[in-house]
Amino acid sequence: MENETTHIDQFLLIHSVRNDCWREITTLADAWAANRGLRAALEAAIAAGAAAEEYHAYPGARLLAALAERIAANDAGGAAMLARRISNGLLTHAYRKRLSEWDIHEELSSTEVADVLPHGTAEAGSRRPYFEVLYVNSQPAARWPALATELRKLRRPEDPFVYEPILVGSFEDAFCAAALNPDIISVVLAEGFPYRSRHDAPILRSVLDPLGEEEGPDMSALRLARSLKRIRPELDIYLLSDRQVEKIASDPAADAVRRVFYAVEEPLEMHLAILEGVQARYETPFFDNLKKYARRPIGTFHALPIARGKSVFKSDWIRDMGEFYGLNLFLAESSATTGGLDSLLEPTGTIKRSQEMAARAFGADHVFFVTNGTSTSNKMAVQALLAPGDIAIVDRNCHKSHHYGMVLTGAQPYYVEAFPMTEYSMYGAVPLATIKRALLALRAEGRLDRLRLLDLTNCTFDGHMYNVRRVMQECLAIKPDLIFLWDEAWSGFARFSPFLRPRTAMGAAADLEEWLRAPGSIKEYERQQAELGKNPTDDALLAAHLIPDPRLVRLRVYQTNSTHKSMSAIRQGSMLLVKDVDFHTVEAQFHEAVFTHASTSPNQQLIGSLDVARRQMELEGYGLVMNALEIALKIRRAVNEHPLISKYFHILGADEMIPGIYRQSGFTDYLAPGSTWATVVKAMREDEFYLDPTRMTLVCGTAGFDGTQFKGLLANEYGIQLNKTSRNSVLLQSNINNTRSDVAHLVRVLVEICRGIEKRLADGGEGERATFARRVKSLMTDVPDLPNFSHFHEAFRGDAGRTTPEGDMRTAFFKAYDASVCEYVPLIGAECDRRLREGPEMVSANFVIPYPPGFPIMVPGQVLTQETIDFMRKLDVKEIHGYEKARGLKLVKPGVVAAKAKR
Repeated sequence: MENETTHIDQFLLIHSVRNDCWREITTLADAWAANRGLRAALEAAIAAGAAAEEYHAYPGARLLAALAERIAANDAGGAAMLARRISNGLLTHAYRKRLSEWDIHEELSSTEVADVLPHGTAEAGSRRPYFEVLYVNSQPAARWPALATELRKLRRPEDPFVYEPILVGSFEDAFCAAALNPDIISVVLAEGFPYRSRHDAPILRSVLDPLGEEEGPDMSALRLARSLKRIRPELDIYLLSDRQVEKIASDPAADAVRRVFYAVEEPLEMHLAILEGVQARYETPFFDNLKKYARRPIGTFHALPIARGKSVFKSDWIRDMGEFYGLNLFLAESSATTGGLDSLLEPTGTIKRSQEMAARAFGADHVFFVTNGTSTSNKMAVQALLAPGDIAIVDRNCHKSHHYGMVLTGAQPYYVEAFPMTEYSMYGAVPLATIKRALLALRAEGRLDRLRLLDLTNCTFDGHMYNVRRVMQECLAIKPDLIFLWDEAWSGFARFSPFLRPRTAMGAAADLEEWLRAPGSIKEYERQQAELGKNPTDDALLAAHLIPDPRLVRLRVYQTNSTHKSMSAIRQGSMLLVKDVDFHTVEAQFHEAVFTHASTSPNQQLIGSLDVARRQMELEGYGLVMNALEIALKIRRAVNEHPLISKYFHILGADEMIPGIYRQSGFTDYLAPGSTWATVVKAMREDEFYLDPTRMTLVCGTAGFDGTQFKGLLANEYGIQLNKTSRNSVLLQSNINNTRSDVAHLVRVLVEICRGIEKRLADGGEGERATFARRVKSLMTDVPDLPNFSHFHEAFRGDAGRTTPEGDMRTAFFKAYDASVCEYVPLIGAECDRRLREGPEMVSANFVIPYPPGFPIMVPGQVLTQETIDFMRKLDVKEIHGYEKARGLKLVKPGVVAAKAKR
């Protein structure tokens, strides 16, 4: 038998592997007890995971020692029973709820087995949240059990939380424990520990090497604190020192430490500090106050009849709504902004504090809560940052909210194109070379001063993540005051993964900010300037990895995230994150944008859910995101390696989603032979584009289904929901809500569908097989070319550059409000073909957005070309916003655009 621990270096499978290992240990123990297996196999399995077990509180040294004793005494039955108890405890987290799980003499009776099952969602017990604290010390390992006992004695019944200590004695072990154990949320460092672990286990290298931790001259506790914060910035870290604690506390390097203590003179104070640190993250100011408000007797004389629920629960006709949602929903409703509830438009109390805590959690300077989705967050940012006539470089394939934001503000979009994936009818992301060419073109036109914003989607709907730091660094080398807006609607939870965080706006901004302050940054810049010479050509600038002048850079970064898309927030919950050294210059404009777009009657429950979502991610987000990544990899493996499923379905790898030119590391796929954690992290660091593993493009065209058809089949027949499709694929997303049971259900459904295909082809004969082949060819081969943005008509280019493509989309948009200046031309017909051939040019009067692909293929003022018309004619989707089939294409009349062009 091949033990699963041999796969410990597979990217991000470490957490699920641990549970699988214990299930395997249980199986081996049962086999030994039944005389069907060998004791040696059981001992080998336990030994393989021994090093990693030291990084977790449960089962702990006492239970593991008891298991070893039973094995040594040839007590096969006792060993099997204890192994099963440990495995069940890990699977159900029963050890967090029942002290008896830690007792080496406690065994489960048949009546207790049901108790091991997780708490139901309706249970409202008073169980205290559980976490684990990592203690890094220099004492001999033989003294650790006694030290752990002393630490447990500090716990009191009135403590709001309960924690278990984990003791390690080296830098390597501390780093690995924090990486492998998501239950660790606080760390206590005592100086004097060595760098090297007392173990020589493969797991150490599989964690340390890819994360870039190497032995060096600085082995101090402060260096370890910084290293831990690099991978898990949410950790509370405390330092115990017997040196000059006053000097340490004032050291800038101690910024990573929450509090410094002198040696261990105050163990109770340390205990209380740990609890206080967790409480600081656990607190949800607005949600906590909303709960208090709901418990108060309130007289309501405002315009919200359902507040307090009387109009609902006293009604015979709508009482069922109250019974469905529950009383608290209505008790917590109010249109008042007093009594502690605060105003979202001008927060001064609990909402303000909640937003400040969200800024801390997400690594921002400021955060705005938004209650009507990231569509609104995007429009708020665009309105606040752009004025009429400003130029913004925009991904043509970004969400429609960005395009509409440009219309509202009057800014001129300079559209740049993402690389196409024609075979799957989707686009990727915008290459850095394309962005740099746009910057250089504006500079050549003398219009770089008009450029204000770079607006990109990260990650894309399909999972393409930019090398965000490199994009910002190179753009700032050309324009040092450029503002960046990153739409991260789909990847808000990436902040809480050390493998995804560097690819986020706030993560990259923090890295870039640190580089700008580093003493060697100016030397790096000057060295490159000497290499490039005084007047480098555009080709030389395009080829170079440009370094900005740190003395000129103004770091201005904005990020929007759909909190509800990847975290536990109610639908439409969004956040707008700010890290801008010049925010004071636009702060008033942001408040105006809030007044413009935010409702004066925001949903209280939605605001509360944003508060709670932040709390959850700070306290358990690391483990939740790790689980989402693990689930995604298990789905990829289950689909692509299943002999039947893989005949008809396939999840695209990085090599199929990202052209090789943008994968500089040579990375191909997460499941490719030889791919390990190290190779994936290398790709994350080096490649221009990186594929978020939680976003899985499942090709269904090879099974004869178009994306919309297959989405409907999964939803209607099997209860599986998803929301994004292309002509021949659907998008599966793993999130913090998914379990391995979900994976099993998906696999079972795909097997059933494949069996149905096989039976139909076998029973239908040659005719059925020919029909199937034609259908697959139509979906997978006869795909329409994807249209690029053509250009704005000269009538709507105003003061645009001679060679640059920006345009006045706002004027074209509002021109179409006058029906007398618009006309309709049928998409299919001689008139459309004649106009393409002979003119006059057809100019779109509005946005046309097919779903899929879900971005505007026509914008107001755009000249329609053969490429765009061909794509429209080949579309077989039912939902096309802005297009009425019965009337045809809505255009601005030729005479109108001609007259405007002359002016």
